[in-house]
Amino acid sequence: MAEHFTGWLGWCNSLLSRFAWGPATLLLLAAAGLIFSVGTGFFQLRHLPLWWRSTLGASLSGQEKGKQPGTGGITGFQSACTALAATLGTGNIAGVATAIAAGGPGAVFWMWISAFFGTMTGYAENLLAGLYRGKNAKGEPIGGAMFYIEQGLGCRWLALLFSFFCILGSLGMGDMAQANSIASGLQDSFHIPPLFTGLVVAGAVGFTMLGGIRRVGQITERLVPFMAIGYTAAAVCVILVNWQRIPEVLHSILQQAFCWKSGLGGLTGYSVKQALQVGVARGVSSNEAGLGSSVMANSAAGSPPVVQGMWGIFEVAVDTLLMCTLTALAILCSGVYDPVVYSAALGTETFAGLPNGAALTADAFRSVLGPGGGMLIAISLVLFAFSTLLGWSYYGERAVEYLFGSGAIVPYKLLYLACIVIGCVTRLDLVWQISDTFNGLMVLPNLLAVLWLSPQIFGETYRFFHSKQRPDCTQSSPV
Repeated sequence: MAEHFTGWLGWCNSLLSRFAWGPATLLLLAAAGLIFSVGTGFFQLRHLPLWWRSTLGASLSGQEKGKQPGTGGITGFQSACTALAATLGTGNIAGVATAIAAGGPGAVFWMWISAFFGTMTGYAENLLAGLYRGKNAKGEPIGGAMFYIEQGLGCRWLALLFSFFCILGSLGMGDMAQANSIASGLQDSFHIPPLFTGLVVAGAVGFTMLGGIRRVGQITERLVPFMAIGYTAAAVCVILVNWQRIPEVLHSILQQAFCWKSGLGGLTGYSVKQALQVGVARGVSSNEAGLGSSVMANSAAGSPPVVQGMWGIFEVAVDTLLMCTLTALAILCSGVYDPVVYSAALGTETFAGLPNGAALTADAFRSVLGPGGGMLIAISLVLFAFSTLLGWSYYGERAVEYLFGSGAIVPYKLLYLACIVIGCVTRLDLVWQISDTFNGLMVLPNLLAVLWLSPQIFGETYRFFHSKQRPDCTQSSPV
């Protein structure tokens, strides 16, 4: 009976997933990035010094003033780290390898193109979140796609539907699946029992959740740079050891970029947080541009709308143009990817017996760092998955508060922690698939609102640059 029900549920999910991640969704994502890039005069290029100086530059120089005393808010850097905590995940390690295995080196080129335009999708939705937000009972600034869907689009039922999909996505992809990744990694590398892992991780996440967005921001602003810098250093080491192959690799990326299969692998690999087919759905584009989830973290900063949009550009650039690119180059330069062998496997639509996902990335690191390379990948997966747990716990809270009120937050937190333990001790293939579908369903209401409200995005951007006295990029705006 249980197997019959599981099979029926899987069939229903497969049918729904074709709609959620169908060509229409991918074209909508591509169109949004193109429209906002052209409409703002390619903001991501023309104003690169400005958005860099207004985001990470302001944080490093100590000029950022995103946190207002007494408001309960957090700095722009903390909000970006919270958003990156949710986006920097297993997709940066496993998803990129899956895209290369499925689409060849040319997939990397399309990943770059999609990321370039996706920066402006992130800019648009984060700017709107800055225009449509409020405060919760604690006086903390809150926002998200559901606010601009209801207030801007005037469609409350669609906002409620978005929140419902977000809650289910947080418990599945953002919670159980990530916890399972942590437990599997620690069991395989260090033989730690999954139940013990689940209890410890649930305790750590619970401690963080008790402190609200302030504590989440404080922890992620330390964890995210640490894990990103550590992984980046290791990937750069692998690339530098094989630097002679860089010209050959770049040539193969460009040469194969217009192969149909390469294009499909790269496009689906970037365009959505865990897209469809060949495993790319679970990770290459973990930056979530177009999903409408990361704006909840950025809204907590209380930054001016245009500056909040700049943080959206920064997050996509770091997640995909930097982290995913380093993984791709490490795999291709190390020589662990054999185009002849993988092309033959692609023809049969199977990769049985061939390293794929995190295993392919681990092989690339081992080729230079020895056995320690595989261990480093295991640790990185644990840290990346744990950070995703923190980020999505906040997203789920905001969606629950919007849908059911603040009284439902505590029960949700308890459920979230229970799902961590469950995720560590169970197989979650179907959970991954169902969560992919709910994430895809979040895209449609979010992008409909973002595109409908595009005149406000263009108008706000124009006013920012043509006002007689441009606002201080580091100064908070009232909420």
